[in-house]
This record gives sequence, C-alpha cells and structure tokens, in this order.
Amino acid sequence: MTIEVIAQYWAFTIFVIGAIGLCALMLILSFILGERRNIAVVHSKNLPFESGINSVGTARLRLSAKFYLIAMFFVIFDVEALYLYVWARVFHEAGWLGFCEVTIFICILLVGLFYLIRIGALNWTPNRSLRCKINK
Repeated sequence: MTIEVIAQYWAFTIFVIGAIGLCALMLILSFILGERRNIAVVHSKNLPFESGINSVGTARLRLSAKFYLIAMFFVIFDVEALYLYVWARVFHEAGWLGFCEVTIFICILLVGLFYLIRIGALNWTPNRSLRCKINK
C-alpha cells in the first residue's frame, strides 16, 4: 500500500476507533457508577403502576378475533381516506379524468363495505347471542 491510499482512510479509521472507544467508555462507566441493589428488597418497585392505581388481575386479556378483524378494516379504510385526501389536494390538476377515477375508487370501496356488512364481519355480537334474540 502506498502512503496515498493510507492517507485516504485515516479519517475513517480514527472515526471507527473513536466510536468503539466511546461505546466501551459508556459501558465501563455505567458498570462502575451504576446502582447496585437487592431485587428481593425492592419488590414493590417492580410492580406495574398505572395513574396512581395498583393493578389488579392479569394483563393477559383474551380478545376476540373480531377485534383484530375490525382493526384491519379500520386501517384499510383509513389508508383509502389518505388517498382521497391526496386527490382532494390536486383536484384542479386532475380534471374530469381524475374525478371519474376517484368516483370508481369510492364505488369499489362502497362495494367492499357493503360486502363486509352483508357477511356480518362488522357485527360485534357473538352468534349465540344472535340466536337467543331470534328465539325470543
């Protein structure tokens, strides 16, 4: 290697050495200056605390798959609202062709929404509750 090639890489070498040295310095200082405590003594500090109220029960909630289905529908229709916002921003430049395309886009969305309503994907009540209402 010539001195010219080495001279081109000296800044990068100093940067890498400095970055590794800074990381090592932070790890060593945190180990030296860090607080050491017995976890069994401060057990109450490891409990969850929400807005001044100690939690009761478990955080493991069992949610229906319908909840996730509704969340996916919301995200899908929310992204379509973003497309409509962008179209509204360029309404004057899009002209009648843009208007026709957005009308077709909205019609496709409405067909999808009516399909979801038709198959009952947006119903929150379980099927057994619906059967009880029909029998009464």
